[in-house]
Amino acid sequence: MTGWMQHLVIAPILVPLVAAALMLFFERRQRFARLSINLLACLANLAIAIALLRIADGWQGGMPVIYRLGDWPAPVAIVLVLDRLSAMMLLIAAIVALSSLVFSLARWHRAGTHFHPMFQLCVMGLNGAFLTGDLFNLFVFFEVMLAASYGLVMHGSGVVRVKAGLHYIAVNLVSSLLFLIGVAVIYGVAGTLNMADLAARLPHLAAETRPLFHAGAAILGIAFLIKAGIWPLNFWLPTAYTAASPPVSALFAVMSKVGIYVLLRLWLMYFSEAAPGSAFGGHWLMVGGMATLFFAMMKVLASQDTARLAAYSVLVSSGTLLAGIGINDVWVTGGALYYMASSTLTLAAFFLLIELAERGRDVGADIFAVTFEAFGDPDDEDPEDDDPGIPIPATLATLALSFLACMLMLAGLPPLAGFIAKFAMLDGVMTQVAQGTGLYRGLLWSFFVLVIVSGFFTLIAGARAGIRLFWGPVERSVPKISIREMVPVGALVLVGIALTVSAGPVMRYMTDTARDLHGPSPYIDAVMESAVVVPMGDGETDGEAR
Repeated sequence: MTGWMQHLVIAPILVPLVAAALMLFFERRQRFARLSINLLACLANLAIAIALLRIADGWQGGMPVIYRLGDWPAPVAIVLVLDRLSAMMLLIAAIVALSSLVFSLARWHRAGTHFHPMFQLCVMGLNGAFLTGDLFNLFVFFEVMLAASYGLVMHGSGVVRVKAGLHYIAVNLVSSLLFLIGVAVIYGVAGTLNMADLAARLPHLAAETRPLFHAGAAILGIAFLIKAGIWPLNFWLPTAYTAASPPVSALFAVMSKVGIYVLLRLWLMYFSEAAPGSAFGGHWLMVGGMATLFFAMMKVLASQDTARLAAYSVLVSSGTLLAGIGINDVWVTGGALYYMASSTLTLAAFFLLIELAERGRDVGADIFAVTFEAFGDPDDEDPEDDDPGIPIPATLATLALSFLACMLMLAGLPPLAGFIAKFAMLDGVMTQVAQGTGLYRGLLWSFFVLVIVSGFFTLIAGARAGIRLFWGPVERSVPKISIREMVPVGALVLVGIALTVSAGPVMRYMTDTARDLHGPSPYIDAVMESAVVVPMGDGETDGEAR
């Protein structure tokens, strides 16, 4: 890339940073100016993400694009690295951020003071975490994202949100502390925090220091597993995601994938060259992912509240992805990436949709519905009073169809994207089953069964929730819904359908991304072979390549 195009890599960080700074020049009552800046920044972020995705997939056959701040060579430089994985995550984050913001413009953005600056700072932290090639700067962007999310999770106030927000803050502070400890141990052992440089030095570590490196990697992994929601460290997630306002919960659906992204990036870079089933920590990832999946699908089946159903569906997604990463197979990873894109977008739409569907219902309607299921409704005992039927208003019909689409995609029913993704994962699992032995083969079969059963449980829970929301015996009024609220929900559902229609190209992209992750040499070489030109006193130049 030449000219201004080479600076496009840093734009996903600069655009939200500048937007957040500009908003601070406007007073609280100048809300229109703030929301205008926020909306323009999100639109620009989406356009940039689309452009970067095209660049990442087409630049020299998919080679990573390196952006060096200060034009210093690695590992001295603070580098940003654009590859297929980071470009995919940038696009997912941009789509969800724009949809959440448009949804909030109906009323939620007025529920707090600094919603718009915090929103853009959270987007900046997300984008920076996806682009950085350095562990320390990963920590910096991670903290920027979390600091903004602390305000967002309590946006709208209320006792429930404040209580859940305080728990959320406490858990993430512990996660940040573990992050720092892990980074410090790794730096003390390897002498670098550049991801690519660390991968290049890893084979040359002395035998006596390798256990210490593994300890640092394990501590760092725990920090991100907390963020990903692994069992039993996920006790904070359902409450926080349920209590947060709908647009914030939708954005948090992406934030939970930051931990998954880092594990994909680092674990596969440092340990994927080992044979499947023998890589460091692989069995623990598989067992932890399956335990999370089992816990979450049981909670999904038991959930009587629709918001908690959505929160536990996040854990179903996380458990499936964590176990899939631990298998350490290119085809399973490709399917997992497809599943991550599909589930994240669907969950974001689901969080927004729930608030609209619940709006016309009385408080405690779910409890009344459960009571009617258990004991019956006395008014239904007289057959002479049966109503032959009533017309369904267009608003409720639209909400019901959107709800149906979300649940089918989350459950993974054919022919939607969730089914294609799970089928790709399980196809790779069966290949590993044929080659595996002993404990590893048993874990693979357990994962196979859990993925299928979790989809079945999600379908049951979704059908039950849909009947209660739209066809239950509890009286309800037709909710008043703004076009600004329905458009982002519909857009997210349509993007999920587009992933199905374009399954061939999307699966090709995901498979290429998985190959890049399992064969990280091009990533390492692209970072370490970048050169810097140092001006000489007589006007000549001397170059040094790392």
